[in-house]
Amino acid sequence: MLVRWGLDSLSDVLRELSVARPLLITSARWGDVELPVAARFDGVRPHAELDSVRAATAAAQDADGLVALGGGSAIDTAKAVSVERDVPIVSIPTTYSGAEWTPFFGVRDPATRTKGGGMGARVEGIVYEPDLTLDLPPEPTGGTALNALAHCAEALYAPGASPELDRDALAGAGLIARSLPAVLEDGHDREARRALLEGAMHAGSALRAGMGVGHAMAQALGGRYGLAHGTMNAVCLPPALRFNRDVAADAIARLAEPLGGDPIERSEQLARLAGAQRLRDYAVPREDLPELAEATAARPAAKGNARPAPPEAIRELLESVW
Repeated sequence: MLVRWGLDSLSDVLRELSVARPLLITSARWGDVELPVAARFDGVRPHAELDSVRAATAAAQDADGLVALGGGSAIDTAKAVSVERDVPIVSIPTTYSGAEWTPFFGVRDPATRTKGGGMGARVEGIVYEPDLTLDLPPEPTGGTALNALAHCAEALYAPGASPELDRDALAGAGLIARSLPAVLEDGHDREARRALLEGAMHAGSALRAGMGVGHAMAQALGGRYGLAHGTMNAVCLPPALRFNRDVAADAIARLAEPLGGDPIERSEQLARLAGAQRLRDYAVPREDLPELAEATAARPAAKGNARPAPPEAIRELLESVW
């Protein structure tokens, strides 16, 4: 993975990857950003909706590489196109999703209210530019930062956990916990924004270890109701840590130092700071919880959780945050 800081490094990264005709994949918000690209697609939709993925794939017909500019939706859209067209991606994340590090992705089908996934995207380059995050509003700032924190936490007991990725997880957790309050107080604090983006960078790297039931719940909620993935991770991380504490006590305890206190209590505090509420506040019907629990249990992240997570256990977790 080529990782650089500063938007002016994009041309060099594209050159190193031998990309001469890159397609920019982004949303309307970033469509006019000056970048060294050959063509532009600015129709990204939240949750990488299926129709927008198809349109982006068509737009990439003549491209030999992709530049994904935006949050997780733009990057996931680019990943789906990368698999279809077999071309590399250089990501420029403008939120704290961490999606830029992994080859797997999610695509939402509004017709079925489900979020499917895929593997094999050619994620080969990342350019981090803190200035692009300065105007990110508090809600997506806090939500995606908690998504990154969830990547750190679950990586410590995920199936692919390793000493190298553990170091990323712990470094990322500390940077996120220390910088997020400052960023939410002053979104134009460039040093705090850079630290938070650096924390998300470590979190994205740690994400390669895998995910657990917290992410599975967030994915199911996002697929069914179109709710923001970051915000749902903020809601779901504390109960997931509580659920896994009996089987992953040592791993979770390692978060205490970087988070500055009991990991579960600190994750709850940071989630509240990020604006997380209860599921009922996002118009999730209580009568949907059994079906939602079934959908969560079927997801790979739940199947790989450190503790078996059958539907009845997941329903209890959802009830605890409803």
